[in-house]
Amino acid sequence: QVQLVESGGGLVQAGGSLRLSCAASGRTFSSYVMGWFRRAPGKEREFVVSITWSGGTTYGSDSMKGRFTISRDNAKNTVYLQMNSLKPEDTAVYFCAGRTGMVWSNWGQGTQVTVSS
Repeated sequence: QVQLVESGGGLVQAGGSLRLSCAASGRTFSSYVMGWFRRAPGKEREFVVSITWSGGTTYGSDSMKGRFTISRDNAKNTVYLQMNSLKPEDTAVYFCAGRTGMVWSNWGQGTQVTVSS
C-alpha cells in the first residue's frame, strides 16, 4: 500500500499554469499506475490522466491532452501534473490516485485548484 499526499494547488488566473505534485510513501510505488482525477463543484469526479511505471499515458479527453502533462519520478516516489493554459472550468479539487490492478485503490486527500477569469 502507498499513501499519497498532493501539493501545489492554488489560485491562478486564466491562461496561467500550475504544477501539482503527489508524494507517495511505500516501497512499491514504481509498480503502481498513478493517475489524477478532479471534482468540480456540483459535478462528478472526472478522470484526468494516468501514467504507468514505464511512462505510458492515458488522457481523459483531448482538451486535457493538449494542456496537461503527467510525469513521474520513481526515484523520488512522486508524480506530477503540469497544467498549462488553465481555464475557469478547470477549477476543481484534484486528487492523486494509484492502482496495481483495475481498481483505483489509493487516494490522496486532494488539492484545490481555482482558476479566475
